Amino acid sequence: MESRHRTTLVRLASLGAALALTMGSIGSATAASGGSHQTVAIKRLGTAHLSKAGGSKSATGTTSTEIQQDPEAGPDRQISGNKSYAHVPSTNVPRPATSAVVSAPSGFAGLDHFHNRFPDGASAAYAGNQFSLEPPDQALCIGGSTIIESVNTVVRVRDTSGAELTKAVPLNQFFSLAPEIVRSSPPVYGDFTSDPKCLYDSATGRFFLTILQLDIDPGTGNFTGGSHVYIAVSKSSDPIADGWYTFVVNTTNDGTGGTPNHAGCPCLGDQPLIGTDANGFYFTTNEFPVFTAGFNGAMVYAMSKSALESGAISAGQTQAIFQPTLAEGQAYSIQPATTPPGGATESANGGTEYFLSALDFNGATDNRIAVWKLTNTSSLATSADVHLASSIVATETYGQPPAVTQKPGSTPLIDYLRATKSANEHLSLLNSNDDRMNQVVFADGHLWGAVNTAVKSPTGPTRSAIAWFIVNPSGTPSLVRNGYVSVATDSVMFPAVSATAAGSGLMSFTLAGPNTYPSAAYVTLDATHGTSSVKVVKAGVGPADGFTGLVSFAGNGVERWGDYGASAVAADGTIWFAAESINQTCTLSEFVATNFRCGDTRTQLANWGSWIAGVKP
Repeated sequence: MESRHRTTLVRLASLGAALALTMGSIGSATAASGGSHQTVAIKRLGTAHLSKAGGSKSATGTTSTEIQQDPEAGPDRQISGNKSYAHVPSTNVPRPATSAVVSAPSGFAGLDHFHNRFPDGASAAYAGNQFSLEPPDQALCIGGSTIIESVNTVVRVRDTSGAELTKAVPLNQFFSLAPEIVRSSPPVYGDFTSDPKCLYDSATGRFFLTILQLDIDPGTGNFTGGSHVYIAVSKSSDPIADGWYTFVVNTTNDGTGGTPNHAGCPCLGDQPLIGTDANGFYFTTNEFPVFTAGFNGAMVYAMSKSALESGAISAGQTQAIFQPTLAEGQAYSIQPATTPPGGATESANGGTEYFLSALDFNGATDNRIAVWKLTNTSSLATSADVHLASSIVATETYGQPPAVTQKPGSTPLIDYLRATKSANEHLSLLNSNDDRMNQVVFADGHLWGAVNTAVKSPTGPTRSAIAWFIVNPSGTPSLVRNGYVSVATDSVMFPAVSATAAGSGLMSFTLAGPNTYPSAAYVTLDATHGTSSVKVVKAGVGPADGFTGLVSFAGNGVERWGDYGASAVAADGTIWFAAESINQTCTLSEFVATNFRCGDTRTQLANWGSWIAGVKP
């Protein structure tokens, strides 16, 4: 695999460090402006289908021992770089009270690394042709009793009992893209995809599913410059029987293909984040040049929801794109809001979609967040005469979180590398990434969101915790309530907040640390009482034992864990969530005896999993 491809992937994956580097000289935000918008083409592709469940969970395709390949040449090195966290702030770090941790088991296992590497819903052309990927990027949405879960580059449909309605289907297969890699000699590389997101629009009964995509040279695996966001919209509330419309938006933004001409592009629209109101479908990206260093800030894309849901968008129809700025320059990770079943979207100013973003530009600490308003969204079906502006709201302090120490346990990958390669490997830390804004919901007239943060311990080292916010966005936005979720000796990370139309909230996350294997957990929260104790729905059974932190795979001792979790509200008020956890463990002898798969509970290169649960707050 050509080195520039590997290096570029590492650079693009390192958003936390990139933000700290590119914004380090900017100052403090005091005002904001959305600026004027440009247009970008959205193209109708065709239709897609998710077939009903069939087959069994089994490893199809190659059984070559990927772990024994030269790590610089092995095809499963497609993504290897850690998301390097910036320096942890040494001053002004909050010291909140800690929460009790209690066991509250419920739910069922979600998609894991084995599903991603060997998806049991793959057709013949895609079987065995998936990369080994870390971290697990989690998407989840629910309509009626139907749950769609997606992690990294596969998607599966379940019902609320946990029963499979489809098997795990590669997203490249679903969107009719080329397989990620065909392990021939030489290998053939296909579309690079990542960062799935999904939501259910309860007002119209439609599911939305998105991924980012980059164009790849099939012979070398190098980027060729083009990038896109693919969008699928179910034709009805049944995501299996009636099929999906599919669309693509060109995010290259180099002046070709109907795109605006942005600095340093061709560019990647990293980590698309999605939301809806009554009128529009929205996604935002963080824009990075593909071939040069740089960061162009967040992009906000807005398009007609009704046109997407009817499949009526014609080839080349233009929609709005903003490159918003704050007083100090580039904004980043602007999270669009979703609305729960029974909740009202904002009708003021011709229809308004809300967004939140964090303001820690220097990888240190801050005590403000930005509230964004996209107004006149009712015009998206015609002239797209929309306007974006933002306000700054004072909050509690939050800041760049540290990596998370793991509880020691069985690590057969590490043990194998020590035994066969005399590798100097140790149990990795878990990367808690940075303090960008995570999932946002507009419920009970308020915006709800949360970020990872550093907190000081009463004793011991600085740990990763969560800062959450409830904001009144109408008029001049104001803070309603905020707080922290922090535990005494371990860490919590990657929050996903949802709330019912009546204002009962839940926030899911991973709990991990020197005393706890990576576990799926949650708190309830509301504007009156704050948060509950930390409730563990799935206790982890071993440490994360993946390749991205290991020196044998060019790691730096910090394993990529998640970029985000996901949660969504069902019509009956149950909040369903998916969080990363370690659901399996095995010994070195079991690892070797089962072709490095431990009874198909992990792969040769990683053992991450996820857990799904539903709770009425």
